[in-house]
Amino acid sequence: MDLFTYYRSTSSYRVRIALALKGLAFDAIPVNLIRDGGEHHQPDYRAINPQGRVPSLRLDDGEVIIQSMAIIEYLEEFSPEPALLPDALLDRARHRQIAALIGCDIHPLHNVAVLNRLRGMGHDEGDVTAWIGHWIGQGFAAVEALLGDAEFCYGAVGLADVYLLPQVYAARRFNVDMSPYPRICRVEALALQHPAFQTAHPDAQSDKPE
Repeated sequence: MDLFTYYRSTSSYRVRIALALKGLAFDAIPVNLIRDGGEHHQPDYRAINPQGRVPSLRLDDGEVIIQSMAIIEYLEEFSPEPALLPDALLDRARHRQIAALIGCDIHPLHNVAVLNRLRGMGHDEGDVTAWIGHWIGQGFAAVEALLGDAEFCYGAVGLADVYLLPQVYAARRFNVDMSPYPRICRVEALALQHPAFQTAHPDAQSDKPE
């Protein structure tokens, strides 16, 4: 499989974690979102992903899956073990609620396209920073309230952790104060010691600038 990825893309990071947890081999194909106005806008990449975003997963037969949620769901069904979702129905829903909260309500509001749109509308960097902090803070307050005192989000490593760690990385990149979220920080500390999360981390990617 080929994964079209960018080292600090939150959604690409999710997919890299899922692949690493499942022990699935892939070739990483970097798509630089900054260079020359963004390689994701180029026609050759648009032919792979009509939305022009990362990640995209190209399977061995040439089929391409876009959107991190669809890719991770495919990986879960393609390679069921180790599972990202527990057996119990309610426990599965708990993992999905965290994934949806992050993937649908937090991350899209600080996506590079949204931030560039704000800048294009005349907002300065102070406005943009305040925007990011507001939406990540509001979302993390909800996540913090949903977490218990289990080792990771809900015990064993699972889908919720796959979504949470990249979002924490983004929060720290944008200098969001993490002190109000001790449960989230507990999960982060545990995950950063896990080999799969270390392998998938932006700092470990070949396209990270020197």
